[in-house]
Amino acid sequence: MKGIQPKETVFEQRLSHRMDELHNLYNSLYPQQTESFENFTSMLRGAWSQRKDSLRVQDEKRKENPDWFRRRDLLGMMLYVNAFAGTLKGVEEKLEYLQECRVNYLHLMPLLESPKGRSDGGYAVSNFRAVQPELGSMEDLERLADSCREKGISLCLDFVMNHTSEEHDWAKRARSGEKEYQDRYFFYNSWDIPREFEKTVPQVFPTTAPGSFTQLENGQIVMTNFYPYQWDLNYGNPVVFTEMTENLLYLTNRGIDVIRLDAVPYIWKELGTSCRNLPQVHTLSRMLRIACEIVCPSVLLLGEVVMEPAKVVPYFGTTEKPECHMLYNVTTMATTWHTLATGDVSLLRRQMEAVCSLPKDFLFLNYLRCHDDIGWGLDYPWLKEQFGIEEVPHKKYLNDYFTGKWPGSDSRGELYNDDPRLGDARLCGTTASLCGVEAADFERNPFKLERAVSCDLALHAWMLSQSGIPVIYSGDEIGQLNDWNYRHNPEKQEDSRYIHRGSFQWDLAEMRFDSNTRQGKQFEGLRRLEMIRAQEPCFEMQADVWTEDSGSSHVLALCRRMGKRELVCLFNFSPEFVHAGVDREGSYTELMYGTHYSQIREIQLYPNGFAWLLRDE
Repeated sequence: MKGIQPKETVFEQRLSHRMDELHNLYNSLYPQQTESFENFTSMLRGAWSQRKDSLRVQDEKRKENPDWFRRRDLLGMMLYVNAFAGTLKGVEEKLEYLQECRVNYLHLMPLLESPKGRSDGGYAVSNFRAVQPELGSMEDLERLADSCREKGISLCLDFVMNHTSEEHDWAKRARSGEKEYQDRYFFYNSWDIPREFEKTVPQVFPTTAPGSFTQLENGQIVMTNFYPYQWDLNYGNPVVFTEMTENLLYLTNRGIDVIRLDAVPYIWKELGTSCRNLPQVHTLSRMLRIACEIVCPSVLLLGEVVMEPAKVVPYFGTTEKPECHMLYNVTTMATTWHTLATGDVSLLRRQMEAVCSLPKDFLFLNYLRCHDDIGWGLDYPWLKEQFGIEEVPHKKYLNDYFTGKWPGSDSRGELYNDDPRLGDARLCGTTASLCGVEAADFERNPFKLERAVSCDLALHAWMLSQSGIPVIYSGDEIGQLNDWNYRHNPEKQEDSRYIHRGSFQWDLAEMRFDSNTRQGKQFEGLRRLEMIRAQEPCFEMQADVWTEDSGSSHVLALCRRMGKRELVCLFNFSPEFVHAGVDREGSYTELMYGTHYSQIREIQLYPNGFAWLLRDE
């Protein structure tokens, strides 16, 4: 690599280029804090000096190709280290399997040090610079990152910004009475101010963790928006922002390519507000983006914003002042499952029209299932206006359908945070079990199994048809089923999300090349879809994308055009055969199965089936 400038010169150029904006943003949150700002820039200088040469080389390479993460062959997978391979070294030994799955974006679920039994799945961090001992060490994580980089796999890690564990050193010192550390959280000697906050702040978990504050054994009250053992950080204190940014950069200097900003909308608190999506959050997000562009410009920021589209999009920032590089497409995920349960694509089409109208530079991560539950944050005002659907009864229907209580449903899921009074339970379960594979397996019903596997594959085809980065949940590639054993584990039985967080079943993975097994059919089917997506220009993120009337309320028609090439994607969300299509002249070829059609105005789609139709040249 020629022309690499001295470290100090590169840093000073980057800092100088962004100094005015960075200082103005900082001063808007922390006015007249000259010494604090100097400490912040000094921290950035120290982080840059610690960045190793291999990462600096990657920074320069990606600078030459700034759209490296917008490739159509990018495919993600998220997994828990302990469930997948036991340890970080174990994951490193399984990288060839991940390459076999065509994975080149690997999201490791929370693995930093957190208290056993009081960690919320790793989201209550007690040390941002240490790995959970049973998974390995920070050195193991860095070696894994090095191996991934050599194989062209980008590594993603969660960074929990909003809070720390009550076992974090700051929290311990705050609890012992040190004012400096109490100021890093929200500490109060009475309930007067906390009660004022709770008048306007919605509860995150009203059933399992009601309220937004916790009283400690010494009588003091601390803000805990999520769980009592997760203490909210006070970003109104500049020391918190500096030291948390330093923790983030420490991880990027270990070789992490993508930082997932957990619960970012919550990080600024202000009395008399909802403490969600406040303008100061965007100031902090923008400063984090600038910090990364100075120290580690090849690193991406992924925002976790689990809210409706109108509140999600602002986290991209603007063209002149970008914030997150990419965001989760949460609403489409939830709407997809709603569509499967109702068989009506109206809401999903409306959702996609909204997404397709956004600038093409707005990059979403698309997924069917993840480590978390499915929350039914649907557009209920529109559903009521169009169909007379009421929110609470509809949520009950969806939950009944996906837990197999609804007559005729073969879905097998589990409720999470069930509150019968509010009717606002969420849903858990693997993709395969929610599609009916588990029920078919249990009944040994080959007809049902074929239908369920077809449904599973069609949903993955739908995910792959959307613009953005598709992310598979580990185990879905072999159709892994629910792990009901969590009910017998004292540490997990109160959290039904562990139903889809079971250990990866390597014995089933061994069947992936046997087309006579459902594992083989699912693995090979998904891999073929991924290969087609990587090879077909219509899946470029810069392609034109729109929806059309399919002639059936059960079938979504999504069209993609890149240059003169056109792809029509049809998805049947009905459990019955349906005739549907779009008004086109000329012939088309179905990419998955090679079927030729002289016209596609009306073709037959299998129950819960799909078709990728490429116009013949």
